[in-house]
Amino acid sequence: ERAIARHEVREIEQRHTIDGPRQDVTLDEEDDVVIIYNRVPKTASTSFTNIAYDLCAKNKYHVLHINTTKNNPVMSLQDQVRFVKNVTSWKEMKPGFYHGHISYLDFAKFGVKKKPIYINVIRDPIERLVSYYYFLRFGDDYRPGLRRRKQGDKKTFDECVAAGGSDCAPEKLWLQIPFFCGHSSECWNVGSRWALEQAKYNLINEYFLVGVTEELEDFIMLLEAALPRFFRGATELYRTGKKSHLRKTTEKKLPTKETIAKLQQSEIWKMENEFYEFALEQFQFVRAHAVREKDGELYILAQNFFYEKIYPKSN
Repeated sequence: ERAIARHEVREIEQRHTIDGPRQDVTLDEEDDVVIIYNRVPKTASTSFTNIAYDLCAKNKYHVLHINTTKNNPVMSLQDQVRFVKNVTSWKEMKPGFYHGHISYLDFAKFGVKKKPIYINVIRDPIERLVSYYYFLRFGDDYRPGLRRRKQGDKKTFDECVAAGGSDCAPEKLWLQIPFFCGHSSECWNVGSRWALEQAKYNLINEYFLVGVTEELEDFIMLLEAALPRFFRGATELYRTGKKSHLRKTTEKKLPTKETIAKLQQSEIWKMENEFYEFALEQFQFVRAHAVREKDGELYILAQNFFYEKIYPKSN
């Protein structure tokens, strides 16, 4: 995948070297847009990302996967600089949709004039951990032949929790908060109240829209209404397409009430769940002001504002 990506980049750069200097390229405002989807693992991110891939040719934008070594969500300082420079100045890739397992990066710190649009999806923290636990052991239906790190381990999630295993420890719940908190050291200190508050702040102030896995279709519908340049046709594609429910973890067994109760005693779960409920409430607030229900179906509201008393009067 890396070799193919490098080859494609070289082809683009060579083509534009022949055509003329890159700095002469002037983009329309509508095309000078970048979306970053810093996807949290096991939140239905593959299903959503495949919709972007299916629409990119039709809607005329580029999709790029950010592949970090060992899926490390924290970039080195020098890679942060490189990434910000790529995203903001790589005109040949605009409009662009970048996706990858990276934590939030504040572009304002690097002095850029136009920041990207951040979006994301999160999931009930215990459901996400259970899905990831079985994913590491049995894989999924997306790449069924790929050998996973914990393949061969038949221990159920319930048995892991009962035995106090490391793969199901409450500390493993600490992921969605640091993904939204960012690249600060404190973000990755498990159980940090500061990290939780920073994650909430970023969700409200730095993210265009954050959905939840359980209501993914509504998330896609809102994106299509607000950002049709990228998502025109996405809702219908999700409802009827074959890629809407990709990457289901195989051999997944739901945890017992006792297992869930044990995890819920943890302060880490309480904080991750507080963040999840905060995100869910915000998403439902946005949805309530954007859609109406009729005969059991949701529909997007038409424009509900207009301009008047425009002065000076034109002749």
